[in-house]
Amino acid sequence: MRPQILNPLFRPVTALPGIGPRVGKLVERLAGSKVVDLLWHLPAGLIDRRFAPKIKDAPPGQVATITVTVDKHAKPPNRRVPYRVRVYDETGRIDLVFFNAREDWLMKNLPVGETRVVSGRVEDFRGTRQMTHPDHIALLEERDQLAAVEPVWPLTQGLSPKTLARAIGAALDDLSDLPEWHDPALLKREGWAGWREALRAAQAPQTSDDLSPESKARRRLAYDELLASQLAMALVRAHMRRQGGRKTAGDGRLRRLALAALSFRLTSGQKQALDEIIADMEAPQRMLRLLQGDVGSGKTVVAALAMLAAAEAGRQSALMAPTEILARQHFATLAPLFEAAGLRLALLTGRDRGAPRRATLEALAAGDIAAVVGTHAVIQDDVAYKDLALAVVDEQHRFGVAQRLSLAAKGNAVDVLVMTATPIPRTLTLLAYGDLDVSRLTEKPAGRQAVDTRTVPLKRLGDVVGAVGREIGVSRGAPSGHEPGSVFWVCPLVAESEVSDLAAAEERFAALERVFPGRVGLVHGKMRAAEKDAAVAAFAEGRTRVLVSTTVIEVGVDVPAATVMVIEHAERFGLAQLHQLRGRIGRGGRAATCLLLYAEPLSATARERLKILRETDDGFRIAEEDLRLRGAGEILGTRQSGLPAFRLADLAVHGELMQMARDDASLILSKNPGLAGARGDALRVLLYLFERDAAVGYARSG
Repeated sequence: MRPQILNPLFRPVTALPGIGPRVGKLVERLAGSKVVDLLWHLPAGLIDRRFAPKIKDAPPGQVATITVTVDKHAKPPNRRVPYRVRVYDETGRIDLVFFNAREDWLMKNLPVGETRVVSGRVEDFRGTRQMTHPDHIALLEERDQLAAVEPVWPLTQGLSPKTLARAIGAALDDLSDLPEWHDPALLKREGWAGWREALRAAQAPQTSDDLSPESKARRRLAYDELLASQLAMALVRAHMRRQGGRKTAGDGRLRRLALAALSFRLTSGQKQALDEIIADMEAPQRMLRLLQGDVGSGKTVVAALAMLAAAEAGRQSALMAPTEILARQHFATLAPLFEAAGLRLALLTGRDRGAPRRATLEALAAGDIAAVVGTHAVIQDDVAYKDLALAVVDEQHRFGVAQRLSLAAKGNAVDVLVMTATPIPRTLTLLAYGDLDVSRLTEKPAGRQAVDTRTVPLKRLGDVVGAVGREIGVSRGAPSGHEPGSVFWVCPLVAESEVSDLAAAEERFAALERVFPGRVGLVHGKMRAAEKDAAVAAFAEGRTRVLVSTTVIEVGVDVPAATVMVIEHAERFGLAQLHQLRGRIGRGGRAATCLLLYAEPLSATARERLKILRETDDGFRIAEEDLRLRGAGEILGTRQSGLPAFRLADLAVHGELMQMARDDASLILSKNPGLAGARGDALRVLLYLFERDAAVGYARSG
């Protein structure tokens, strides 16, 4: 149950003065439906009303607070002409201008002959000073009540600044002083005030420095949010660990057979990651591990060997991938290794129907199939395993956490290995995968070619098409003895619309097909799975030499013969996505080239992105730069991943606070796993404050 002290914060926003049902919908769209959501909605700017000149000294373009006497009202002849109120002081005159104004309201608030204080932006209109819709009109004795410095909050259409300010002010007036959840030594070291004082300071900035995410008030609030997140994850993790696991210990014989069938040796990074995974599987606790590796670092082979270790113990494993293309790719990689070990491996996707599917399900339930690879089809209700030991989830950020848990629930104390080829900055790893141990593959397997990355303006498109012709052996000018290569051509993200992306791909396909008839294939997300597979197969077998695609090929299409990657409108893609696409080439023994086509003029951020890609192919460095340039939400695709969207923390700025929060959460639970006592109670308040209610239940008693 949420502590009563928090009840005022979780009232609907309509409980605040001036927020009726209609305005409440606007506030909900802007910030959220609860009072606490409004408190997390921090100012983005300031208006300084301390400048109080005479009229002649008030420069156009500046906000001024001026004491004036009302001279006369000039009522307009029709609604299209503004209502003007002429006012003056001893130095000059200025017009107060109102559009669609109510005459009775203006007469009441600006009576002729009376003195008033007006505040707003001064303008020059055809040689006349004017102030359009003053922000404030006050009596002389109310002058001191005009806020000297006024916060400016982000708004939504239809919501006035005054209404929002009044509601936030009322919410701040109602604030209870919550029990302090931080260690006093931390507060002293960081120079942080209490929670209530920090929130009031953040909502009432006095200087531009107070708006910075690095200000003490905002850092304190960001740390509160990060600690709630990390403490919740640590509680979930401890709960999963307490559920216990089963030891899965193999004897290594099947792994030795598979390793002998490989055409390469494992890198030292692969060996270390495999050792960590096997140690987890052999321990009595459940494994919860993330295997992070750059494009082409060899994660699938490591996962395959872990799956063979499960088979050595007489138990089963499952690998779940987000797309059918990727599932089939993994199946193709794993099949020779399982064949060498004399084991049966199955593929299960949404396309499987009827008798073949029933036969696979019966063999899985009977234990005749050692491992299955598939899409989310592997977690459907009618899929049963005889004894599932290991669940491997690939590209976890494309699933929700619930799907990962659904696969783990298919067996008893199932070990979970999560893989991602999207290098994630360390701070985001703690956010997205804070409940997991992490293994990282930072080396590329032997034989991987460095990719020559070049940036080319779109006006040279004709030259690029000519170079593609030479590469695939169609155009004149290819070097003698040149063996034709294969070319990926990725079309731009036109907008957040698959329709426009598709149009761009179809248009480019048609144009290239005219130049290279019969040599061009097309793949996009709207095609049926069988059509996609056929297009990829034709490309992989060399029947087509150019594959035009949307970003559907970002993961999972492995064509060693592909030597060139053309990315059209590269400036529209994120850094990590460009790096993923580039990773599709350079997989054979031949030199590879990535051409980043861009439209001019480039923004400063786009120019920096393309420069970083030319300089490095280190996915982890690229990920850190991507976080700096784009922010956390875009990188992780927060909307589809089900991750919490932070309101107060900015991971590009507060990365070191995330690590601090992780360490603090670990220390708290090592000393006080049940969150007992006064500090434990305060920490429970923190979890409820940031709506991590479910995690509170995982705190052990005592």
